[in-house]
Amino acid sequence: MATQNTQKIGWIGMGRMGFAMAERLVKAGHDVSIWNRTRAKAEPLEKIGGKVVDHLSDLKSVDVLFSIVSTGKDVQEVLYGKNGVSSQGGKLPPVVVDCSTISVEDSAAIRDKLTQLGSAFVAAPVSGNAKVIKAGKLSAVVSGPEAASKIATPLIEVFAPRGASYVGDGELARVCKIAHNVMLGVVIENLIEITLLTNKMGVPRHAFLAFLNNGVMGSMFTAYKSPALVNLDWATTFTPELLRKDLDLGLELAREMDVPMPVTAATREVVQSHFGAATLQKNPEEYLAKDFAALAETMALAAGMKLESENKNVPTGLES
Repeated sequence: MATQNTQKIGWIGMGRMGFAMAERLVKAGHDVSIWNRTRAKAEPLEKIGGKVVDHLSDLKSVDVLFSIVSTGKDVQEVLYGKNGVSSQGGKLPPVVVDCSTISVEDSAAIRDKLTQLGSAFVAAPVSGNAKVIKAGKLSAVVSGPEAASKIATPLIEVFAPRGASYVGDGELARVCKIAHNVMLGVVIENLIEITLLTNKMGVPRHAFLAFLNNGVMGSMFTAYKSPALVNLDWATTFTPELLRKDLDLGLELAREMDVPMPVTAATREVVQSHFGAATLQKNPEEYLAKDFAALAETMALAAGMKLESENKNVPTGLES
């Protein structure tokens, strides 16, 4: 389905993900107005046709409004808080699409409020990171009113060209994204475990990961995390704090639904150990701002190992 470039699009959030997602919409020729708490982070998109606005209320007249921020409270604040989009006259765009990873409860509360304000709410969290977006390999999961979802989906597929899977009404997309990120945590933890095991027995990390990625157990995820594990490059794609939050959200849903998740519970405790290990660093806050794959250093210490970069040119699997 082709996108309608006549639509006016609003965008809130210029984090690692938000910038790259909005950039694809702008480059595709869409009329995109952007707000970010720190205006300077949005200004590079002006050079390629984006419009940066100074107030959230400047976005109330767009046709489709996207948001991608850190927490459910942030979503509420930017949409209908004191200085939010609806702050000047209580108006919101007819379709609001949120791509943040937030709890089911927060999403339901936002949906109720937006319904009262006459706006259809579409949940559309995504799978990937900024590198995945730039490689054109992002995907999304969508839930909400079917009519509004059909309006939003062609736009979502501009930044998520691998597809936007519609899973039903309400908050089902949130459930899918939480489940996705639970698997993210479990896989990185186990990937680190087996990489450390083979490494301690004498196998270079780059060699083991090349074998893994070329086999049936390899995936887009194991491939693009391999350079980090080989060369100890902890440039941030996703923080340990966000991973811990999502593991907690998954475990909370599991308790509510009486679904045992023992592997997830164990993974959560391993991730927690990384926070304890961070207190031994000179700057714990700075260390915890690094990528969640830095968990490898904590797990290596538990294995009696101190990792060193192998300084190898390892493919990410995202190369065109």
